[in-house]
Amino acid sequence: MPAFHTPDDLAPLDGLDDLDRLARKRAGAKMGWLLHACVYLCVNLALAALAAYQGRHWAVFPALGWGLGLAIHGAAVWLALPGGRLHARLLERERAALRQALQRR
Repeated sequence: MPAFHTPDDLAPLDGLDDLDRLARKRAGAKMGWLLHACVYLCVNLALAALAAYQGRHWAVFPALGWGLGLAIHGAAVWLALPGGRLHARLLERERAALRQALQRR
């Protein structure tokens, strides 16, 4: 199944099992981005502290390069896909969006 889905891609979905699988995939992609963002923040804070300790400003370069990758990842996850407890909330939101799409066809 392709990474990005349009309403036409929902046509082959037969029922709630397919709907649930797709919702889980989308919620997992969003959780993956959030984990990526947390790791980015922690690593770059550590690099910035190390650079500041050395009295230099080199840490901006890895932050910019990795930040570009994080932005592209975020655009792919949050803009291209419609639609604790965070994973459950994302999963339910995706299920509701897919149910609504199934009802329209």
